[in-house]
Amino acid sequence: MVWDHEVGGSNPLTPTTLVISVHIHISSDPPISLDLASVRMPYGKYADYILCDLSEHYIVGYHSKGFPRGRIAMLLSVLHEIKLNGLEYLLKPLRKDEPE
Repeated sequence: MVWDHEVGGSNPLTPTTLVISVHIHISSDPPISLDLASVRMPYGKYADYILCDLSEHYIVGYHSKGFPRGRIAMLLSVLHEIKLNGLEYLLKPLRKDEPE
């Protein structure tokens, strides 16, 4: 599989490049990672759930059907990649209401 990047060209998509890409994305844009750990799902079966608490199955369903428009789509798309690659641990330290 090959992914295109904004500057042009393409690179082979490997698990390592994907993990590095997601980690850099989260590290370089703190509002995204903070939003994933604090913004609540605005509608649907899991309305009012914090985004990072949504089940992987639910996120994969959205990925298959297509994400909604707007910032929520971007957040769900990033969350899909995080959950798909087992990187949820990156969001745990950001949770303000994490149970002890």
